[in-house]
Amino acid sequence: MATWSAPGKLFLFGEHAVVYGKPGIAMAIRPRVYVTVRKSSHAHHARSLYIEQCFKEMGVRGSVYINSQIPSSSGLGSSGAVTVATLAAINEEFNIGKTIHEIANLAFKIEKKVQKGRASPTDTSVSTYGGMFLILNGERKRLAPQNYQFVIGNSQISHSTSRMVERVAQFKEGDPSICNPIIDAIGGLSYQALQHIHDPIRLGELMDINHALLEALGVGHPALSRLVLACRQTGAYGAKITGAGGGGCMVALAPKNLKGRVAGAIEVFDGRAIITSLDCEGLRREEEG
Repeated sequence: MATWSAPGKLFLFGEHAVVYGKPGIAMAIRPRVYVTVRKSSHAHHARSLYIEQCFKEMGVRGSVYINSQIPSSSGLGSSGAVTVATLAAINEEFNIGKTIHEIANLAFKIEKKVQKGRASPTDTSVSTYGGMFLILNGERKRLAPQNYQFVIGNSQISHSTSRMVERVAQFKEGDPSICNPIIDAIGGLSYQALQHIHDPIRLGELMDINHALLEALGVGHPALSRLVLACRQTGAYGAKITGAGGGGCMVALAPKNLKGRVAGAIEVFDGRAIITSLDCEGLRREEEG
Protein backbone atom coordinates (compact mmCIF):
# COMPACT_ATOMS: atom_id res chain seq x y z
CA MET A 1 0.00 0.00 0.00
CA ALA A 2 1.32 3.45 -0.95
CA THR A 3 -0.13 6.87 -0.14
CA TRP A 4 0.84 10.10 -1.86
CA SER A 5 -0.65 13.58 -1.76
CA ALA A 6 -0.60 16.56 -4.12
CA PRO A 7 -1.74 20.16 -3.65
CA GLY A 8 -4.50 21.94 -5.49
CA LYS A 9 -3.83 25.01 -7.57
CA LEU A 10 -5.26 28.38 -8.35
CA PHE A 11 -4.70 30.54 -11.39
CA LEU A 12 -3.67 34.08 -10.55
CA PHE A 13 -3.53 35.09 -14.21
CA GLY A 14 -3.82 33.54 -17.65
CA GLU A 15 -6.47 30.81 -17.53
CA HIS A 16 -7.73 29.89 -21.02
CA ALA A 17 -5.00 32.02 -22.61
CA VAL A 18 -2.34 29.43 -21.70
CA VAL A 19 -4.12 26.95 -23.97
CA TYR A 20 -3.14 29.20 -26.88
CA GLY A 21 0.50 29.73 -25.96
CA LYS A 22 0.07 32.83 -23.81
CA PRO A 23 1.71 33.15 -20.38
CA GLY A 24 -0.10 32.37 -17.16
CA ILE A 25 0.76 32.48 -13.46
CA ALA A 26 -0.43 29.66 -11.24
CA MET A 27 0.37 28.50 -7.73
CA ALA A 28 -0.08 25.52 -5.45
CA ILE A 29 -2.42 26.00 -2.48
CA ARG A 30 -2.74 24.30 0.90
CA PRO A 31 -5.75 22.00 0.32
CA ARG A 32 -4.54 18.57 -0.85
CA VAL A 33 -5.71 15.32 -2.40
CA TYR A 34 -4.54 12.11 -0.70
CA VAL A 35 -4.46 8.92 -2.79
CA THR A 36 -3.78 5.40 -1.52
CA VAL A 37 -3.10 2.60 -4.02
CA ARG A 38 -2.98 -1.09 -3.16
CA LYS A 39 -2.09 -4.05 -5.37
CA SER A 40 -5.24 -6.03 -6.14
CA SER A 41 -6.37 -8.53 -8.74
CA HIS A 42 -9.85 -7.00 -8.50
CA ALA A 43 -9.49 -3.35 -9.43
CA HIS A 44 -11.67 -1.07 -7.34
CA HIS A 45 -11.63 2.69 -7.65
CA ALA A 46 -13.83 5.70 -8.20
CA ARG A 47 -15.51 6.13 -11.54
CA SER A 48 -12.98 8.62 -12.83
CA LEU A 49 -11.60 8.76 -16.35
CA TYR A 50 -8.41 10.26 -14.90
CA ILE A 51 -7.83 7.36 -12.50
CA GLU A 52 -8.70 4.78 -15.14
CA GLN A 53 -6.15 6.34 -17.50
CA CYS A 54 -3.50 6.33 -14.75
CA PHE A 55 -3.76 2.57 -14.39
CA LYS A 56 -3.98 2.05 -18.14
CA GLU A 57 -0.84 4.12 -18.81
CA MET A 58 1.06 2.36 -16.00
CA GLY A 59 -0.12 -1.06 -17.20
CA VAL A 60 -1.26 -2.35 -13.80
CA ARG A 61 -4.42 -3.12 -11.83
CA GLY A 62 -5.14 -2.07 -8.29
CA SER A 63 -7.47 -0.52 -5.76
CA VAL A 64 -7.61 3.17 -4.92
CA TYR A 65 -8.82 5.20 -1.95
CA ILE A 66 -9.08 8.99 -2.29
CA ASN A 67 -9.38 11.59 0.46
CA SER A 68 -9.71 15.05 -1.06
CA GLN A 69 -9.70 18.45 0.60
CA ILE A 70 -10.28 20.03 -2.81
CA PRO A 71 -13.85 20.34 -4.11
CA SER A 72 -14.22 18.71 -7.52
CA SER A 73 -15.25 20.62 -10.63
CA SER A 74 -14.41 23.90 -8.91
CA GLY A 75 -11.39 25.24 -10.80
CA LEU A 76 -8.89 24.36 -8.06
CA GLY A 77 -7.09 21.63 -9.98
CA SER A 78 -8.66 18.61 -8.30
CA SER A 79 -8.32 16.42 -11.40
CA GLY A 80 -4.67 17.38 -11.83
CA ALA A 81 -3.89 16.68 -8.18
CA VAL A 82 -5.73 13.33 -8.28
CA THR A 83 -3.90 12.32 -11.46
CA VAL A 84 -0.47 13.27 -10.13
CA ALA A 85 -0.97 11.65 -6.72
CA THR A 86 -2.48 8.48 -8.25
CA LEU A 87 0.47 8.07 -10.62
CA ALA A 88 2.95 8.57 -7.77
CA ALA A 89 1.16 6.03 -5.57
CA ILE A 90 0.99 3.49 -8.41
CA ASN A 91 4.65 4.14 -9.15
CA GLU A 92 5.66 3.26 -5.59
CA GLU A 93 3.21 0.40 -4.98
CA PHE A 94 4.23 -1.41 -8.17
CA ASN A 95 7.90 -0.33 -8.04
CA ILE A 96 7.76 1.06 -11.58
CA GLY A 97 10.62 3.50 -11.13
CA LYS A 98 9.38 6.64 -12.85
CA THR A 99 10.96 9.96 -11.89
CA ILE A 100 8.95 12.92 -10.61
CA HIS A 101 9.54 14.63 -13.98
CA GLU A 102 8.18 11.61 -15.84
CA ILE A 103 5.11 11.54 -13.58
CA ALA A 104 4.44 15.23 -14.33
CA ASN A 105 4.68 14.64 -18.08
CA LEU A 106 2.50 11.53 -17.95
CA ALA A 107 -0.10 13.33 -15.82
CA PHE A 108 -0.32 16.09 -18.44
CA LYS A 109 -0.69 13.49 -21.19
CA ILE A 110 -3.59 11.92 -19.29
CA GLU A 111 -5.32 15.26 -18.64
CA LYS A 112 -4.91 16.20 -22.29
CA LYS A 113 -6.46 12.92 -23.42
CA VAL A 114 -9.41 13.09 -21.02
CA GLN A 115 -10.01 16.76 -21.88
CA LYS A 116 -9.93 15.98 -25.61
CA GLY A 117 -6.64 17.63 -26.46
CA ARG A 118 -7.16 21.10 -25.03
CA ALA A 119 -5.55 20.81 -21.59
CA SER A 120 -2.56 22.86 -20.47
CA PRO A 121 0.27 21.47 -18.32
CA THR A 122 -0.44 24.03 -15.61
CA ASP A 123 -2.47 21.99 -13.14
CA THR A 124 -0.29 18.89 -13.27
CA SER A 125 2.97 20.88 -13.10
CA VAL A 126 1.87 22.91 -10.09
CA SER A 127 0.54 19.83 -8.28
CA THR A 128 3.76 17.93 -8.95
CA TYR A 129 6.30 20.56 -7.96
CA GLY A 130 4.44 22.97 -5.66
CA GLY A 131 5.22 26.69 -5.51
CA MET A 132 4.38 29.44 -7.99
CA PHE A 133 5.11 29.26 -11.71
CA LEU A 134 5.08 31.24 -14.89
CA ILE A 135 3.63 28.91 -17.53
CA LEU A 136 4.48 29.61 -21.18
CA ASN A 137 4.25 27.33 -24.21
CA GLY A 138 4.25 24.23 -22.05
CA GLU A 139 7.38 25.35 -20.19
CA ARG A 140 7.39 26.36 -16.54
CA LYS A 141 9.58 28.85 -14.70
CA ARG A 142 9.54 28.81 -10.91
CA LEU A 143 8.84 32.20 -9.37
CA ALA A 144 9.95 33.47 -5.98
CA PRO A 145 7.36 32.56 -3.31
CA GLN A 146 5.06 35.34 -2.11
CA ASN A 147 3.56 35.49 1.36
CA TYR A 148 0.08 36.56 0.28
CA GLN A 149 -3.27 35.63 1.76
CA PHE A 150 -5.92 34.42 -0.65
CA VAL A 151 -9.59 33.84 -0.03
CA ILE A 152 -11.20 31.38 -2.41
CA GLY A 153 -14.94 31.53 -2.92
CA ASN A 154 -16.55 28.34 -4.14
CA SER A 155 -19.84 29.14 -5.86
CA GLN A 156 -20.76 25.47 -5.35
CA ILE A 157 -21.97 25.45 -8.94
CA SER A 158 -20.41 22.53 -10.77
CA HIS A 159 -18.73 23.20 -14.09
CA SER A 160 -16.88 21.29 -16.78
CA THR A 161 -13.36 22.41 -17.66
CA SER A 162 -13.51 20.69 -21.05
CA ARG A 163 -16.86 22.34 -21.83
CA MET A 164 -15.54 25.80 -20.96
CA VAL A 165 -12.35 25.25 -22.97
CA GLU A 166 -14.49 24.12 -25.90
CA ARG A 167 -16.69 27.21 -25.56
CA VAL A 168 -13.66 29.49 -25.87
CA ALA A 169 -12.38 27.45 -28.81
CA GLN A 170 -15.69 27.90 -30.62
CA PHE A 171 -15.63 31.64 -29.90
CA LYS A 172 -12.07 31.85 -31.23
CA GLU A 173 -12.98 29.96 -34.38
CA GLY A 174 -16.21 31.85 -34.99
CA ASP A 175 -15.07 35.38 -34.10
CA PRO A 176 -11.26 35.47 -34.16
CA SER A 177 -11.13 39.25 -34.59
CA ILE A 178 -12.90 39.63 -31.22
CA CYS A 179 -11.60 36.63 -29.30
CA ASN A 180 -7.92 36.82 -30.19
CA PRO A 181 -7.37 40.34 -28.79
CA ILE A 182 -9.01 39.25 -25.52
CA ILE A 183 -6.67 36.27 -25.27
CA ASP A 184 -3.70 38.52 -26.08
CA ALA A 185 -4.76 40.95 -23.36
CA ILE A 186 -5.01 38.15 -20.78
CA GLY A 187 -1.47 37.12 -21.72
CA GLY A 188 -0.33 40.73 -21.34
CA LEU A 189 -1.72 40.83 -17.81
CA SER A 190 0.52 37.92 -16.83
CA TYR A 191 3.60 39.87 -17.96
CA GLN A 192 2.39 42.94 -16.05
CA ALA A 193 1.85 40.81 -12.95
CA LEU A 194 5.45 39.56 -13.12
CA GLN A 195 6.67 43.16 -12.98
CA HIS A 196 4.49 43.93 -9.95
CA ILE A 197 4.62 40.58 -8.15
CA HIS A 198 5.67 42.29 -4.87
CA ASP A 199 2.88 44.89 -5.02
CA PRO A 200 -0.45 43.46 -3.82
CA ILE A 201 -2.39 46.64 -4.66
CA ARG A 202 -1.30 46.55 -8.31
CA LEU A 203 -1.79 42.77 -8.49
CA GLY A 204 -5.35 43.28 -7.26
CA GLU A 205 -6.03 45.83 -10.00
CA LEU A 206 -4.70 43.41 -12.60
CA MET A 207 -6.87 40.60 -11.17
CA ASP A 208 -9.94 42.82 -11.61
CA ILE A 209 -9.05 43.43 -15.26
CA ASN A 210 -8.41 39.72 -15.81
CA HIS A 211 -11.86 38.94 -14.41
CA ALA A 212 -13.53 41.32 -16.86
CA LEU A 213 -11.66 39.73 -19.77
CA LEU A 214 -12.70 36.23 -18.70
CA GLU A 215 -16.31 37.37 -18.61
CA ALA A 216 -15.82 38.77 -22.13
CA LEU A 217 -14.62 35.31 -23.20
CA GLY A 218 -17.98 33.93 -22.05
CA VAL A 219 -16.82 31.89 -19.07
CA GLY A 220 -18.39 34.01 -16.34
CA HIS A 221 -21.37 33.14 -14.15
CA PRO A 222 -23.73 35.39 -12.14
CA ALA A 223 -22.88 33.58 -8.90
CA LEU A 224 -19.16 34.19 -9.44
CA SER A 225 -19.79 37.84 -10.25
CA ARG A 226 -21.66 38.28 -6.96
CA LEU A 227 -18.79 36.74 -4.98
CA VAL A 228 -16.18 38.82 -6.82
CA LEU A 229 -18.06 42.06 -6.16
CA ALA A 230 -18.67 41.14 -2.51
CA CYS A 231 -14.93 40.57 -1.97
CA ARG A 232 -13.96 43.86 -3.60
CA GLN A 233 -16.52 45.79 -1.56
CA THR A 234 -15.25 44.16 1.64
CA GLY A 235 -11.67 45.32 1.16
CA ALA A 236 -9.93 42.79 -1.10
CA TYR A 237 -7.17 44.19 -3.29
CA GLY A 238 -8.76 42.41 -6.25
CA ALA A 239 -10.81 39.36 -7.18
CA LYS A 240 -11.42 37.20 -10.22
CA ILE A 241 -12.54 33.86 -11.56
CA THR A 242 -9.92 31.18 -11.09
CA GLY A 243 -9.88 28.16 -13.38
CA ALA A 244 -12.15 27.40 -16.29
CA GLY A 245 -15.14 29.44 -15.10
CA GLY A 246 -18.81 28.83 -15.79
CA GLY A 247 -19.17 28.01 -12.09
CA GLY A 248 -16.56 26.71 -9.71
CA CYS A 249 -14.41 29.22 -7.84
CA MET A 250 -13.17 32.78 -7.68
CA VAL A 251 -10.18 34.06 -5.76
CA ALA A 252 -9.55 37.29 -3.88
CA LEU A 253 -6.20 38.73 -2.83
CA ALA A 254 -6.86 40.09 0.64
CA PRO A 255 -4.97 42.15 3.23
CA LYS A 256 -4.05 39.86 6.12
CA ASN A 257 -6.20 41.82 8.57
CA LEU A 258 -9.28 41.56 6.31
CA LYS A 259 -9.12 37.93 5.18
CA GLY A 260 -11.78 36.86 7.70
CA ARG A 261 -14.06 39.68 6.67
CA VAL A 262 -13.66 38.84 2.98
CA ALA A 263 -14.39 35.18 3.72
CA GLY A 264 -17.52 36.23 5.60
CA ALA A 265 -18.75 38.22 2.60
CA ILE A 266 -18.42 35.10 0.45
CA GLU A 267 -20.48 33.09 2.92
CA VAL A 268 -23.19 35.79 2.98
CA PHE A 269 -23.64 35.32 -0.76
CA ASP A 270 -24.00 31.53 -0.44
CA GLY A 271 -20.43 30.72 -1.36
CA ARG A 272 -18.05 28.51 0.57
CA ALA A 273 -14.87 30.31 1.63
CA ILE A 274 -11.37 28.86 1.88
CA ILE A 275 -8.60 31.00 3.33
CA THR A 276 -5.29 29.77 1.94
CA SER A 277 -1.77 30.65 0.90
CA LEU A 278 1.04 29.33 -1.26
CA ASP A 279 2.12 25.70 -0.76
CA CYS A 280 5.77 25.32 -1.74
CA GLU A 281 5.61 21.52 -1.42
CA GLY A 282 4.32 19.49 -4.35
CA LEU A 283 4.01 15.72 -4.51
CA ARG A 284 4.54 14.22 -1.08
CA ARG A 285 4.82 10.66 0.16
CA GLU A 286 2.60 10.13 3.19
CA GLU A 287 3.68 7.80 5.96
CA GLU A 288 1.32 4.93 6.75
CA GLY A 289 -0.64 5.10 9.97
